[in-house]
Amino acid sequence: MNMPIPPTGRLPRLSPRSQTLAGGAIPLPPTLDPRSAAILREIVEQYVETGEPVGSRTLARRLPMHLSPATIRNVMADLTDLGLLFAPHTSAGRLPTDQGLRLFVDGLLNFGELSEDERESISAALAASGRSLEDTLTEASSMLSGLSAAAGLVLAPKSDGALRHIEFVPLGPGRALVVLVNSDGQVENRVIETPAGLPPSALQQAGNYLNARLSGRPLSELRRVVSEEMVANRTQLDELSAQVVAAGLATWTGEGRSGSLIVRGQARLLSDVTQIEHLTAIQGLFERLEAQETMLRLLELAEASDGVRIFIGAESGVFNTSGVAMVVAPARNQGGRIVGAIGVIGPTRINYGRIIPVVDYTARVIGQLLG
Repeated sequence: MNMPIPPTGRLPRLSPRSQTLAGGAIPLPPTLDPRSAAILREIVEQYVETGEPVGSRTLARRLPMHLSPATIRNVMADLTDLGLLFAPHTSAGRLPTDQGLRLFVDGLLNFGELSEDERESISAALAASGRSLEDTLTEASSMLSGLSAAAGLVLAPKSDGALRHIEFVPLGPGRALVVLVNSDGQVENRVIETPAGLPPSALQQAGNYLNARLSGRPLSELRRVVSEEMVANRTQLDELSAQVVAAGLATWTGEGRSGSLIVRGQARLLSDVTQIEHLTAIQGLFERLEAQETMLRLLELAEASDGVRIFIGAESGVFNTSGVAMVVAPARNQGGRIVGAIGVIGPTRINYGRIIPVVDYTARVIGQLLG
């Protein structure tokens, strides 16, 4: 059962197969008739499969309609003039441009539904029993990477809900573990540096001080209350304990809604890189994945999406390079609230028809876990 991507690039609920060439999911350029659309589709599908330019003789053998190589070359020239194809070498075949890929995924792509066995396999791989939430999200990212032959990403926003408990655990000279328990039972840990010669009693005093002020407050409000008391010197803490409190709260400062981004399989982005300029672009992409604003932008994209969205090249605003595609979907809890984002980043020749339903279903499973 196949269906086209709608105009927004979002994945609708599965429905009976639709014909894309007759009406098109988006308005096709006036000169792109069904014959031209069939040639563009075949070139993109060959590019996704091999990564190599496609020539007219290859197309003549593979197209469902009978066309001579000369006729196909004329159509390819027209598609090139429209900015949908380009020739990487003077005597080579054609490859799709980012604009051509966008037209393909918006109006010409068909994809299937996951089988019941595939759904059960994904659900079983992400079963959270006996594992921390972070381990489960890491497994989801690795699984997406393996299924897509690209980099898998999972974004889990930090909850700013009410807190239940904060504790400081000594780890040795100069280090302590901050344990934060949310009202929904989720546990987060951070390691902080502590003053030299800090006695264990100072850690306990810092924990008691913060827990006495929780009262169901979210972390942002707790930081505000403690900051006001410290400025007014009303904490009744000794100097060392006050330093521990400040360090513990600072561990979460600025994270807020940005969340944690788990990326696995980055090396797969280098598998097709043969030119130095592409290598430089991929290295820049790695740096962007580490940036805080990338997480914020991914959350914004998820919040603006009803389902799976496909971004080619610089369309998402996350990356400023061509040759890279991103498939991303929001993870929603049972109440419909967005609690994260799931996606895949890879070369533009990723298998869109295969990846879209995988990302869609994985996002639903993760949404239930995070919810």
